[in-house]
Amino acid sequence: MKQDVAIIGCGLAGLQCGYILSKRGYRVCLLEQHSQIGGCLQTFRRQDALFDTGFHFVGGLDEGQPLHRLFRFFDLLDLPWQRLDEEGFAEVHLNGKTYRLPSGYERYVDYLSTAFPHQKDQLKKYINLLQDVETNLFQSLTGEANSAEYFNRSAWDFLEETIDDPLLRNILSATSLTMELDKEHLPLYVFAQINNSFIRSSWRLQGGGSLIADRLAETIRQNGGTILTNARVTALTETDERITSVTYNDTERLEADWFISTLHPDQTLSLIPETRLIRNIYRKRIASLANTFGMFTVHIRLKKGILPYQNKNLFLYSGQEVWNYSPEDTTSPVMVNYYAPEEGAFAEQIDLLTPVRWEEVSCWEETTIGRRGDDYKAFKQQKTEACIAVANAHIPGLQEAIEKVYTSSPLTYRDYTGIPQGSAFGIQKDCNNVMGTLIPVQTQIPNLLLSGQNLNLHGVLGVSMTSLFTCARIVGMEALKNELITE
Repeated sequence: MKQDVAIIGCGLAGLQCGYILSKRGYRVCLLEQHSQIGGCLQTFRRQDALFDTGFHFVGGLDEGQPLHRLFRFFDLLDLPWQRLDEEGFAEVHLNGKTYRLPSGYERYVDYLSTAFPHQKDQLKKYINLLQDVETNLFQSLTGEANSAEYFNRSAWDFLEETIDDPLLRNILSATSLTMELDKEHLPLYVFAQINNSFIRSSWRLQGGGSLIADRLAETIRQNGGTILTNARVTALTETDERITSVTYNDTERLEADWFISTLHPDQTLSLIPETRLIRNIYRKRIASLANTFGMFTVHIRLKKGILPYQNKNLFLYSGQEVWNYSPEDTTSPVMVNYYAPEEGAFAEQIDLLTPVRWEEVSCWEETTIGRRGDDYKAFKQQKTEACIAVANAHIPGLQEAIEKVYTSSPLTYRDYTGIPQGSAFGIQKDCNNVMGTLIPVQTQIPNLLLSGQNLNLHGVLGVSMTSLFTCARIVGMEALKNELITE
């Protein structure tokens, strides 16, 4: 049967687009190349332990905050969310000292002003900027936003101009392993929007990111939508300057009126044959865009009843400089993510995450899972030992509490999620080339739309907003914005 909308990819973006459209009566079919839906929301099980692939915590989920509005819209508020410690949702270990970052603007400024009394006014300016950027987020739904000034400005330049103290600048940035800190390229908008959401409130999901994927998928199916797994899209067919069908698994064909691709834009273009609507110079430009770094993750199963659970995230740095990560730096930053235990006061699982450039693993890019060779095993062992050593220096007793270790690299992410180079945050946004790195949802082909983290803002918040913009091209923005903005 011909569909109204065919959606390529069942990560967060694809599922949210399917949710929005199916609730409005559109016949939707989602195609996922893997056996499991969810993309970076996937979970995997090792013995009796359930680990997340790429989902760890979210921000701005309290009532009246950005993600609360969005998750109310997507019917995700009743999942088992756990608020992180409001007195310190994050703990930054920097240059031998520890700083906690509280939730809430006032609490945040008050605490940091105690350590940096000479910077209180500057901290207020920083918070004012975060508030302005949050307001700008939902104004974008009404066409009233003016985000160009934030996208065109470097985050680092703003911090350098606003915060006099170099140590405080680094503390404010230290939780930003949730993005790629690059002094020359990172737009202020990306930095401010993401940091603001975590300062507003921070949350974990007990049971893993797959709960989000499963809830969205359940609603899509209830609305009559179809989700096909093990369905790898191999081509898009154009007829009379419109896409008419998608081919999957080389031989199966699906017709639709609209097509949404949540793949990397370069992957989407590779599915389309030569057409006068998409010039070769555009294809080359998209192919040349830099991707952000990936992550090496050490998934640790702990012995029971030994390591106390911490209701916060830890960000560990051996030096004082947190910007411009270099793979040559053997003291790479490490983020420690605790899994909320089902009961009791002791942690049962943690993840250690550290950035990895594609160049560090590209020599194995032609290999597949389980067949990468001894050199790759040695690389993983070295990374694992380094991460555990850094974490053990800040978490007494960690080494002795480890029962089992599993690892994943950017190659793992690439092979399980299809993300080019296993990039953690998609295309690198560049404040010096905003128009070149912010990809619009509308392609040059009228009925082909894009969505996902490569377009606007990455992360759960960014992807959720982009899904709205994508679907608005089909259903109109008026109905969507009324549901979101009206509390």
